[in-house]
Amino acid sequence: MNGDARGLSDSGIRVLLITGSTRRGSTNAAALATLAHVRPPGVRAQLYDGLAKLPAFNPDDDQPPYPAEVAHLRNEIAAADALIFCTPEYAGTLPGSFKNLLDWTVGGTEISAKPVCWINVGAAGRGRGAIATLEVVLGYLGVEVLDAACRQVPVGREDAGADGLISDPAVTAELRGIWSTLLNRLAPSHD
Repeated sequence: MNGDARGLSDSGIRVLLITGSTRRGSTNAAALATLAHVRPPGVRAQLYDGLAKLPAFNPDDDQPPYPAEVAHLRNEIAAADALIFCTPEYAGTLPGSFKNLLDWTVGGTEISAKPVCWINVGAAGRGRGAIATLEVVLGYLGVEVLDAACRQVPVGREDAGADGLISDPAVTAELRGIWSTLLNRLAPSHD
C-alpha cells in the first residue's frame, strides 16, 4: 500500500483507490494516482497495490485464517470510508485479476454499505462492458454506488507523464469533481 504522500493524519477521510490493471504505465493507475494527487485537505487517499499478488479465489479458502494478501485486502477495505475503482476492459468485461479481487470480497462484510464509485478512462464508447459487469458485482456486494461520482474520463497513454500523473486540466477537473461529490456524501459522518 502506498503511503499518504502529503503526510495527512489517519483522522481524515480515508479512501481506497483500486485499479483493475496490472500493467505498468496503466492509464487506470495514472488516473487514480492523479486523483490521489488532487485530493482535498483532510482526505487520505491510498492506492491498493496488491492486485497481482492475490491468490486465485477458492471458496474453500474464504474463511479465517485468510491467505495473507487476502487478509491485507480485507483490512484495507474495512479501514476505508469509501472506495474508488478504475478498471480497463478486457474481452468485453472485467480483467480476470480484478474480478478475482472482487470475488475475495463477496463472502465478507468489509465492503458492505460503503460508498463506492468508478472511473472509466477508456475512449468514448469503450469500457462499458467492464463497467456493466462491475455494477452487477457491486450490486451483490451491497455497496452504495454514488452514481453522481462515477465518471467517464478518457485518458490516452500519452496523457500520463513520467511521474505517473496526468496533467491535462480537463482530466484533473473531472477528478476533482469526484472528490466534491464523494465528500458531500462523507463529510457529515466525519464532523
